[in-house]
Amino acid sequence: MAILNPTIEQVRASIDEALQSANASLRTFNQKIWSNPETAYEERRAHDTICDFLEEKGFAVTRHAFGLNTSFEAKSGSGGRLINFNAEYDALPEIGHACGHNLITTSSVAAFLALSTVLKQYNMPGRTQLLGTPAEENGGGKAKLIDAGAYKGVDISLMAHAGPRELFPGVVLDGCAGVLMNARKELHCEFTGVSAHAGGNPWDGVNALDALVSAYNNIAMLRQQMMPDERMHCAFLETPKVANVIPAHTKAYWQVRSPTLKGLNSLMSRARRCVEAGAAASGCDVKITEKELYADIKLNDTLCALYQTHMATYGRNVLKRHEKILTGSSDIGMRDLYLLEQTAANKLSGNVSYIMPTLHAIFAIPATNGSFLHHPSFASAAGTDEAHEEALVVGKTLGLVGWEMLTNDELFEQSKSQWQKCVNE
Repeated sequence: MAILNPTIEQVRASIDEALQSANASLRTFNQKIWSNPETAYEERRAHDTICDFLEEKGFAVTRHAFGLNTSFEAKSGSGGRLINFNAEYDALPEIGHACGHNLITTSSVAAFLALSTVLKQYNMPGRTQLLGTPAEENGGGKAKLIDAGAYKGVDISLMAHAGPRELFPGVVLDGCAGVLMNARKELHCEFTGVSAHAGGNPWDGVNALDALVSAYNNIAMLRQQMMPDERMHCAFLETPKVANVIPAHTKAYWQVRSPTLKGLNSLMSRARRCVEAGAAASGCDVKITEKELYADIKLNDTLCALYQTHMATYGRNVLKRHEKILTGSSDIGMRDLYLLEQTAANKLSGNVSYIMPTLHAIFAIPATNGSFLHHPSFASAAGTDEAHEEALVVGKTLGLVGWEMLTNDELFEQSKSQWQKCVNE
């Protein structure tokens, strides 16, 4: 017989039991994803591994969901509010899961299993969604999912990202519930000049490599005048492969980051002028394209406090929030570029944390001293048994946060009110 109005301690005990039972199979699929890293929109094996796992657990899964070949959706429960968990599983080129997305998936799948179990066990109204969100590193999968209606009807969105114990200089803890992240945008440029023989008639050429190098140096000098938390990083995509031809074409892109959208827009304008100056100095034409905007994240104090409280019951010392910007970015704060340009006052529907209360916590995993995200040493750390155990604890915690958002009307309304106030500021 179902227990009416179970206490949070009873719910926690049920979640602990359910995830302990599933732990061996969770570890197996975690290892499969970590061992087979796939980049943005190529996560076919990860997609199939997760879907197979969920179907074996008895869940109905929509594969290749919402028009994306490597997305999926699973749902459970009935009636009541809808809690979303996001599963990221893309890796980085050459260095694999150096951002630990195998652990994001593990914690979100565990949370989905946990919340599904207690909803069924206690016969409580409420629904939960596990959404496969590909291409977080490059490609903004969540923005495409938003446009396709994947988050329609969702009341709360929850996820957690692995990180080192020293996430900020001098701050060594088991994680942080609320982390501010930079807004980010990409500036792509293609320079077109005139080809000529480098030895015979170089004066007839217009050197597209000169344009690119000049633009790179201009932005390198601009870095001296940027704010402390702003960043610019470049990748050369197409450059000459021989030295005896004046190159007529080069291509590169910059990722530009700033703590606010206003600051980002200003910095993008300055970066664009640096690129245009490189073209003008060399006599080349330049095509500039701006795309893949990741917005800043709107923190929700209610969700952060719940995460901190429930992590503490598992012996984890977690900050509620930190006011220093973590100068990375995530598509949990992604905005649709068209809407950014067309919508008044930046009230957009292309951003997860702008369309519902959202938690994007950071949890610490054991790693070598000095190891940080996007480094090969962090990829190694993300594959360990110890990292898996931390992801399991996080899954339990996210499940408990989801339960509270489904069953505690006061806390839900509080989180919603905080979110509304935040996005209207």
